[in-house]
Amino acid sequence: MIRKLFKQMLVTQILSSMTVMLCMLVDSIMIGRFLGVDSMTAYGYATPILLVFAALGNMVSAGVQVMCGRTMASGDKDGTDACFSMSVFLAVAISVVGMAVILIFTDQICTLLGAGENTPDNEVFRLTRAYLQGFIIGAPAFIGAQIMVPYMQISGNRTRLVVAVGLMTAGDIALDILNVFVFKKGTFGMGLASSISYYIAFFIGLAYFFKKKCAFHFRKKLVKMNVFKEMAIDGLPTLINQISLVFLMFTLNKLLSSVGGNHAVAAYSVISTIGNICYSFSAGNAAVALMLSSIFYTDEDKTSLRSLVGTMIFCGVFICTIVTALVIVFAKPLVELFIEDRDAMGMAITGLRIFIISLVPCSINTALKNYYQGIERAKLTNAISVLQNFVLVALTSVILSFFAKVTGIWFGFIGGETLTLVIICIIVFARAKKVKFTTEAFSMLPNDYGVTDDNTFEISLSTVEEIASASEKSTHFCLNRGLDAKKSALVGVSIEEMANNIVSYGFTKDKKEHTIDIRLTLKDGVTTLRIRDNCVHFDPVRFMEMHRTDESVEHLGIRMVMKMATDAKYVNSLGFNYLILTF
Repeated sequence: MIRKLFKQMLVTQILSSMTVMLCMLVDSIMIGRFLGVDSMTAYGYATPILLVFAALGNMVSAGVQVMCGRTMASGDKDGTDACFSMSVFLAVAISVVGMAVILIFTDQICTLLGAGENTPDNEVFRLTRAYLQGFIIGAPAFIGAQIMVPYMQISGNRTRLVVAVGLMTAGDIALDILNVFVFKKGTFGMGLASSISYYIAFFIGLAYFFKKKCAFHFRKKLVKMNVFKEMAIDGLPTLINQISLVFLMFTLNKLLSSVGGNHAVAAYSVISTIGNICYSFSAGNAAVALMLSSIFYTDEDKTSLRSLVGTMIFCGVFICTIVTALVIVFAKPLVELFIEDRDAMGMAITGLRIFIISLVPCSINTALKNYYQGIERAKLTNAISVLQNFVLVALTSVILSFFAKVTGIWFGFIGGETLTLVIICIIVFARAKKVKFTTEAFSMLPNDYGVTDDNTFEISLSTVEEIASASEKSTHFCLNRGLDAKKSALVGVSIEEMANNIVSYGFTKDKKEHTIDIRLTLKDGVTTLRIRDNCVHFDPVRFMEMHRTDESVEHLGIRMVMKMATDAKYVNSLGFNYLILTF
């Protein structure tokens, strides 16, 4: 079920990861083709500011993925609402402060970015300032759209995400065309077109949060400092990751300007834009890894975590290998979409073909980094982020530029990603005390984490015939571990009753393939039974509350199980029903 869930989430998450990058891609094409090399250079100088806002949005989004994944997995509804409330507050705060800083200090920021001084003959400076002024209008939607994504994934609203990204892209293309051929507002118009398209995506997503069935609720009283601290800690690795990228782009812009001039900077702008779209495949894969790892880690589900490690690495390598091959073959026509200047075009084609080779090791590094963030190994995640996205790439680029000029800088990406992967492997092997390429080794779980395998019973069911056998096996499992006959039988009966109920009422609602995952654990005298299914939403705990005085014989099995359990929690997350019973 984990592999199937991962693949279902992956397509939507890749498209969601492209939310920001698609607008940047469209802007780059239109600017490069119709506004000239100066405008493309200006866009390159402005890009770090876009990445700063993306960094802040991604930090909150990652905090939501980890914190909300944790609260949803434990059935903490107040915690989930606190997470949602704080993320809304932060989105508003970041937008307001960010807009004020950009509008008040526009000239100083453009100079800091490398666009030079504000002089009458500095066209690049003027164009950089104009783009930032157009872009900043869309800051609230830019931030809001990023923060919505994990909530939409957790609630299972994947179709709405796809629609939002599709209409946003179509809107940006249409508005860019109007800007070039009708309004002729230059780089300011390009930035404004992106802003409007962000609002299109934002309002499509926003509609879900006003529905009655929305699982998330804004509660002002839950906006507290302790919630902010928890979310900030959970999201800090992602912020460090994004800030490292900003420093890398700033460093490489300076290095390329000194080695190859404006043409090299323009070429890097094209490579970065195409690369960011390619990175979306890696980022989408890693985002799913982050969300699922935080949920499974809270649930102490070692089996699912190990399965997740193998799945995320396989999917990342498989998809990114295909993307790499396509970009190498079609590098020339891709670059020609963006720029016409022959010198810059030649640099960009060569650079893109070299750069894209780094995508496969990048997919592994990024997936592992996000996975480690989800299992609360923040220090390791932070170290990987800085090494992967700044230190090793920048260092390799600087060294190689002495020997191969601009081409050496492009090879810095391959060197940086490869060295990062080698360092991760060394850390994993040192911890395992042997060279061990297994999901268990790379899962990096603490030795005392969760329930031991000997005290865990797991089985997946898809037919009625399998239920009776699972019930019998679970009873024997409990008896063999010292539980008394009454409690052992109670566990077996609970599995049989609840699983039969799911098959009877859930499997028949649609024609989809359904599975029931049973997980039984024994720890410190507590017996915990988790039943997970991918059928239609049904909350047996709430059902019992609503029918407490009903003497009907209907749903007798649910009534009996709920009375036998000492505690019962229900969660609907990622399109799954989770029922957690304690005996």
